[in-house]
Amino acid sequence: MAGTNDTVADDDALYVLTAALLTPAQFPSLLGDDYPAACAAFALEPYAEGYGLVLGQDGGGARWTVVVEDVSLVAVAIAAWDCGMEYDLSPDDRSVVCALPGWPLPVAVAAPGVAAPHDPLPDPEAEGTDPTPLAPPDTDAWGPAQRRMGADEIAHQWAAWREQLDGDPAFGTPAGAEADSVSPSDAHTGADTHTGLDTDTDTDSGAGAVPEAGSESRADPGPAGPGAGADVRVGATSEEPAGATPPGAHPGVRRALAEARGYLDTPPPPGRVRSSFAPGDARMLRADGPGWSLVARTDDIAFILLDEEPGEVLPVGRGTELPGLLKALDALAVRPA
Repeated sequence: MAGTNDTVADDDALYVLTAALLTPAQFPSLLGDDYPAACAAFALEPYAEGYGLVLGQDGGGARWTVVVEDVSLVAVAIAAWDCGMEYDLSPDDRSVVCALPGWPLPVAVAAPGVAAPHDPLPDPEAEGTDPTPLAPPDTDAWGPAQRRMGADEIAHQWAAWREQLDGDPAFGTPAGAEADSVSPSDAHTGADTHTGLDTDTDTDSGAGAVPEAGSESRADPGPAGPGAGADVRVGATSEEPAGATPPGAHPGVRRALAEARGYLDTPPPPGRVRSSFAPGDARMLRADGPGWSLVARTDDIAFILLDEEPGEVLPVGRGTELPGLLKALDALAVRPA
């Protein structure tokens, strides 16, 4: 494999553009609600050790995704790129599991000195048995992939989203407010693709003004969020036992919380509940289920996104039940090594 600094095309080389982890604790949420579902996108067995995904172009500019077993090497490369350091990601050929045409995730950069990114041409000798090139899920319309991306963005920009509820007594004062002076990006769940190249992508959260209690506010959560104009239903619900019907509770929120509680009795597939760093002594939780995504801090409130409510973000107050639920979910969640 070759790094992106090379300017002379080598037909046998892969010019690495970006990489991602595919493990129970860290995988691109774009691909599925849990780790086995994400692995299914590549027809891979969901081994506990996980995989690394290396995305690049060959000497002719064709898109390729190389799946490798050397997860540690990919993790080191991602960490270096996140720190603004150069790193030549060149996995040993012996660690390569497979090379698949296409990219499963959107990539906004291209290798210099080669043709524009395109899917490889079919192999004439394959007689039509070539695998269909990988492609990112369609996120032009609201659906599961965009809902999960929106939940990821809230986790990344927690302070900006939480600020919209400040002053509403139904949601109290953000826990660990002093600790939240740390950049919201420190709460990164590690679910996204990372690149070692400079891009011009604007990552500002664009959060709107603090809304009045009981009103609806609009905020643009950024390019990876649930979409411009996402609704935040302030005061939408206070968390209560599943059998209760709190005033103003959305039935989809009640269903999501009940299904999340069900995970405590019947553990879900690996990666369905994930726990990552948050400022202070808290943890950032990400949980998904059929038609819903939850993001929460263990010492604070939760936000829920639903397939049935395009672009809307429904906050859930602490109440009497949510703290225990978040603590129990964190206990069963998988965590980055």
